[in-house]
Amino acid sequence: LKDHPDISPETKSLVKALAAKMNYQPNLMAQGLRQSRSSTIGVIVPEFVHFFFSTVLAGIEDAASERGYHVMMTRSQELLDREQKNLKALWDSRVDGVLVSISKETTSYTHFEEMLDNGLPVVFFDRAPKDLECSHVVVDDHDGAYTAVDLLVRKGCKHIAHLAGPEALGISDDRLEGYVDCLKKNDMVIDDSLIVRCEEGGYEESYELTKKLFLEHPEIDGIFANHDMSAFGAILALQDLNISVPDQVKVVGFSDWQLAQLIKPKLSTISQPGYEMGREAAEILIEEIESEKCLGVRKELKTSVIERQST
Repeated sequence: LKDHPDISPETKSLVKALAAKMNYQPNLMAQGLRQSRSSTIGVIVPEFVHFFFSTVLAGIEDAASERGYHVMMTRSQELLDREQKNLKALWDSRVDGVLVSISKETTSYTHFEEMLDNGLPVVFFDRAPKDLECSHVVVDDHDGAYTAVDLLVRKGCKHIAHLAGPEALGISDDRLEGYVDCLKKNDMVIDDSLIVRCEEGGYEESYELTKKLFLEHPEIDGIFANHDMSAFGAILALQDLNISVPDQVKVVGFSDWQLAQLIKPKLSTISQPGYEMGREAAEILIEEIESEKCLGVRKELKTSVIERQST
């Protein structure tokens, strides 16, 4: 059953045929006790009900299943305390390794350092701390943001606002830097008053912030949102202000949620390879588990721009 090279192909075939007839499944937990492994990997994500994270989880599950691993999923709800408790629960459940996308509250990484010091492999995806010596799988957020703003510039926008993400998240800073660098490249003024932080991340927040922004800056003709949910709120606010999208203001989001094609006008956005990210992260983690060493891989996946009606 384990495909040992000392067993003849004929015997293997007979044994596998009988196992299939009897619907025999190996007891992974029993094997794990014998091998000091559980054949289970843990996952911590900020949210389950999130289109991007759901695609990442699909990639993780597929890659893990192909390598004979089960997946135990938890969510932090964007809370540091919940993240710490989830990590401890996964450790207590004897998982072989953990995949993590950190919460927006996470600025200290001592809970991860403790697990790494205890020999638990940890691989980060999407939201990753820059100071920990461990493997990461992320997208090129800077390049994606640069591409989004460049689209607005090419469409003739002269006064581009940015609905930025939570200050604690590295991806927010990378996207802000991409926005700034694109404006500089095109010899445009960097106006700090056109950069607004969306700390909560919901469309209600960006709706209110966009309304306030346009009362103070009616000259704005383009918006780059840190993610699609903020872009949805911006579009709704503009519609309520009787400002036409895209005729008067053009809008670009980030992530390509399914709702991007349902809102009117359909949202131009930056697509992230979530499924591929999940597969890559899971494969790296399993390689670290089985080789019993940290690979220190930092893999950066490319994004792509999807132009729709909002530009």
